[in-house]
Amino acid sequence: MSDPETDVVVIGAGIAGLTTAWRLSEAGMRPLVLEARDRVGGRLLSTQVTGGGLDLGATWFWPHEVRIGRLVAELGVAITSQHIAGDAVLELPAGVQRIESNPIDVVSGRFVQGAQALAEAVATRLPAEVVRLGHAATAIEASGALLRVVTPRGAFRARHVVMALPPALAMAGIAISPALPPRLVRVARSTPVWMGAITKVVVEYAEPFWRAVGLAGAAMSHVGPMRELHDMCGPDGQPAALFGFAPATRVGAPTVTTDRVLTQLTALFGSAAASPRNLWIQDWRHEPFTSPPEVERLTDYATFGHREYAMSALEGRLHWASTETAAEAPGHIEGALAAAQRAVSAILRAPDPPTG
Repeated sequence: MSDPETDVVVIGAGIAGLTTAWRLSEAGMRPLVLEARDRVGGRLLSTQVTGGGLDLGATWFWPHEVRIGRLVAELGVAITSQHIAGDAVLELPAGVQRIESNPIDVVSGRFVQGAQALAEAVATRLPAEVVRLGHAATAIEASGALLRVVTPRGAFRARHVVMALPPALAMAGIAISPALPPRLVRVARSTPVWMGAITKVVVEYAEPFWRAVGLAGAAMSHVGPMRELHDMCGPDGQPAALFGFAPATRVGAPTVTTDRVLTQLTALFGSAAASPRNLWIQDWRHEPFTSPPEVERLTDYATFGHREYAMSALEGRLHWASTETAAEAPGHIEGALAAAQRAVSAILRAPDPPTG
């Protein structure tokens, strides 16, 4: 039996991959999205609690980011504003200081049901059977005028392939034949995975007790394990939550434990912080479909939005669409949408394949 054939195979069902497929479908093309996980969203990962969603991955978008603003309006996804009122806290080796006002947070938007709701909303706009979960791409092979994408569950042929996953992850996990240009390979292998080396900690409480004493929930720390913290409450303070980012001190080293999280939160916000409803520790280094091995070693952020990513490879048939490849707002959801827009434009501009 021959491999199924379609117009475009998109590797990755994060927001970039899903949006790429949706816009191509609207243009009359037949996309297929291959996703290694059993869910859509990629780094848009949210957990549902009473009152809304809490983000274990991407959280914010900003007022000047026009693509995400348009997409939210088009899909009707419920949003809320980041809470910024109150004082911040600074943790130093000598102790904790209260900082008047909040110089840490800025005006930004969040999703009431969590950022994953955005990806899920895009997925519902795609025709049935377009998104194939549990399909990890392992190889891309030139096959005449088409590219053949191989997964453990079968292979698919298409005129175009879109890599909607971090370039370093693609280089580590997908065999590509013929080989990509050496310069592109060097750039892709060295491009960091945005937040791929970070542990995100989310802590839910019965109520936002820090607000009652005039704190914004924002903190910076020179002690750790979390170096930066913010309020993650929903509208009207529910669900009530704080979140923070914990970097690794060295490659492979554990970042944080529950005990260390609660000790730090108690030092920053008082004894009430020691009694959460729920606590999540999301170490993105341990997500094999986000981060390649030793992702901490990738630190050359100057490769974000590199011009190599704007040039389609394999005779114009292989395209990039992850946030790391965006020239505008790389690392943000906005960057993922910009990269998707670039890939869609390149595919729609591509000449028709020869016939006969």
